[in-house]
Amino acid sequence: MTIRVVVADDHILVRAGFSVLVNAAAEMEVVAETSTGRDTVAAGRRHLPDIILMDVRMPDMDGIEATRQLLSDPATDSIRVVILTTFDLDEYVFAALKAGASGFLLKDTPPEQLLAGIRTVAAGDALLAPSVTRRLIRDFVNRPALDTGVSPALLDALTEREREVLVHVAAGHSNTEISAQLNISVATVKTHVSRLFSKLDAHDRAQLVVIAYETGLVDRTRRHQAGRDGGRAHL
Repeated sequence: MTIRVVVADDHILVRAGFSVLVNAAAEMEVVAETSTGRDTVAAGRRHLPDIILMDVRMPDMDGIEATRQLLSDPATDSIRVVILTTFDLDEYVFAALKAGASGFLLKDTPPEQLLAGIRTVAAGDALLAPSVTRRLIRDFVNRPALDTGVSPALLDALTEREREVLVHVAAGHSNTEISAQLNISVATVKTHVSRLFSKLDAHDRAQLVVIAYETGLVDRTRRHQAGRDGGRAHL
């Protein structure tokens, strides 16, 4: 199956470079290039691509708002967005995830890793640059509790095991890592993650991360663990 991609960036050389790279991959095709947020939203609605490589800073509408508009529309909410930026700043990361983005990579990511990232997101998994994941998690576990407007009651439908799996997903652990830490099979982990998607109305692991933080699950779990471990906090 061909992975259909829209490349959105207001710098023509950057846009052209990404397009050449993507088109060189046998199973990928660039279906449109855009240079503004509004044009990107329009291209998403017109072409319904599998992936949009989305710049953060663009004229007339930034990439975060373009992502929010596309993924809040039932006609285009199946599109996967990978945010690309030169700015390794936490506020962009969380805003992108809040808007529904499935991935976040820096523009200096090596070409082979970028293509691998597109494949990862097209397959339905979340994608965060390792340095970004570490900073995001560190930021949220150390900050005071936030009033996000998301009720912890959202988690009431989850079993205790599903809550445990969600904590590990929020920590950036893979299914294999979760399997080892909870002493359950990888297949069982996949089943729990699928149920989390369904019960929490999330379309990928990135959204599960946001839900875990916004409901306070990660923070509550950290405080509980810290009490058991004599003050050492863990995710």
